[in-house]
Amino acid sequence: MKKIIFCSSIVITVVLFISVYFYQNQERMTLSKEPEQNETQENNSSDEPELQPVNNDAVGYTLQNNELHITFNHGSDWIKVPVEKDSLFSGEYTGNRQELIVGSYILTEKKVAFLYSDDTDETNKIVIKYSNDQGETWQKGVVAESFPFMRFRKIAFLNNQFGYVILSGDRTMSQEYSLSFLTHDGGKTWEETSEPGNTRLLVDGGFVDENTGFMSFGTINPEEPDLYVTQDGGNTWSEAVIPIPKKYDKIFVQAELPVKEGDHLAVLVNQGPQGDYKGGKVKGKFISKDNGLMWDFSTEVQSMEVE
Repeated sequence: MKKIIFCSSIVITVVLFISVYFYQNQERMTLSKEPEQNETQENNSSDEPELQPVNNDAVGYTLQNNELHITFNHGSDWIKVPVEKDSLFSGEYTGNRQELIVGSYILTEKKVAFLYSDDTDETNKIVIKYSNDQGETWQKGVVAESFPFMRFRKIAFLNNQFGYVILSGDRTMSQEYSLSFLTHDGGKTWEETSEPGNTRLLVDGGFVDENTGFMSFGTINPEEPDLYVTQDGGNTWSEAVIPIPKKYDKIFVQAELPVKEGDHLAVLVNQGPQGDYKGGKVKGKFISKDNGLMWDFSTEVQSMEVE
């Protein structure tokens, strides 16, 4: 009987020993795995979201992670643009900050450019950062050494060398300062043109060739088009004459940017922000055969803008 009890005690002791041994090993294995899992979770949580283009154009861009990136292959590869995001939205008008301000940039296969304010030296310079080799190298051009806080801004190039910038700022009520700048070397250097002599709020502006440019004014309750033209590269400006047929008096009130059309220029005059003639979706088309000084009514055209 004693032998049976002794043997039973030994068996119980061995079983307990084995149980304790396996329990301790299992606990050590569990503890050793936890840091790996935590490390994986930390790595996953620090992963930045995949960049997604804002636009659907051939050259895309994104403002994710508070940085500006561009892509030439629909997001497969991204190039960081050396511009601070906040600089792109500085000024009186800042947009929604989710998309670049319309008119403030150029995105083509041959040239990308971004217009913005640079106040790093306590002067509000207007500059462009641009690349002619799809972002491999970047250059900076100073458009204006000093300019008031921008409201309207626009940059465009008509060819590899000639481009223009149209700016307005320093608004007080319904008055502001407007000016255009030209480059003849692809954006490296810029020259200021003369003032147009109109302080109403700027609607739009631009050049159709190196000599002929326009600036359209009147954004608040316009009653007739207010278009200025230069035919000497901005040295002088004149008020264009746009006789409105009596039928359209106070209907077609705001001139858009003229364009070249065959052997003449054409301009659309819209109904302004409050127009309701034919639902506000009709514009007047006018033709000029003297390069923008005199305009004649041509026809009504349907607006292509999406309401």
